[in-house]
Amino acid sequence: MSTATIAPVNPMAAEGKDTVMSVMRRDRANFTRMVEDPKNWNVMTRCTGWETRDLVGHMIDVMEGYFKNWDAAKAGKEGTALGLPVMGETLNDHALDFRKLSREEALDRFKKDAQKLDGILEALTPEEWTGFMVYHPFAGPVPAGFYGTFQIMDYGVHPYDIEYGLGNKLATIDEATAGLILPFAFVFWMYTVDQKVAAGLDATYGIEAAGPWGGKWRATIKDGKWSSEPEKGNFEGCDALFHFDSAADLVLTFFGRYPGGSASGDPEVIHKVRHLFFSF
Repeated sequence: MSTATIAPVNPMAAEGKDTVMSVMRRDRANFTRMVEDPKNWNVMTRCTGWETRDLVGHMIDVMEGYFKNWDAAKAGKEGTALGLPVMGETLNDHALDFRKLSREEALDRFKKDAQKLDGILEALTPEEWTGFMVYHPFAGPVPAGFYGTFQIMDYGVHPYDIEYGLGNKLATIDEATAGLILPFAFVFWMYTVDQKVAAGLDATYGIEAAGPWGGKWRATIKDGKWSSEPEKGNFEGCDALFHFDSAADLVLTFFGRYPGGSASGDPEVIHKVRHLFFSF
């Protein structure tokens, strides 16, 4: 599916379901192709400490966690959320635990889980896409349709991690993939502020990403709280401006793969914004 044929949509709205599902399946096929290659299985990826096999273990872990909470939601029960601060460490431990599986066992389990989740997402009605709430293991209750983009976050970004491990330091991700992820980045930024870095910081800065999947936003950090809104002007009064050449550049920066974009304005604000959010 060519990026040129994919018009920007809101992945959080029911109208975006077909695009989300199409991109998820395309990116999953690419991820599967890469992890199935025996030469890649023990390649160290861009994810610190993770080989390609650990990305497969990670996918098994997250999907089977989703299934448990999905069943609880269907039964009318509330799930539990561990919180974003412990997400990275917990996911790391779980992914490494799947090294006990053989390559064939891991790939078979991954593929079966992927098809099961695909079917669950495909069956969602427009009302369920936005209104059926399922506890995310770390983030708490979210609309069921969000899980389609959560899959894109993995299937779209982890092939970059493998490419990087294979030596392609100029690898990137697809623009439609990045564009579907981007609205979620603005939500996660609200809940991942590093309070030590934010202490005493009262600033407003602009974020601009070029391309049809990009946009312009004005972000504010004050009293340890981060918020944003679409920018309709020219960033008047902002302490700093961060410009990204594409949605992909901004999303890879969001995921901590590198400090992308160019920045202008107050050097102290720029430095603090670059370190404002904790990893998850």
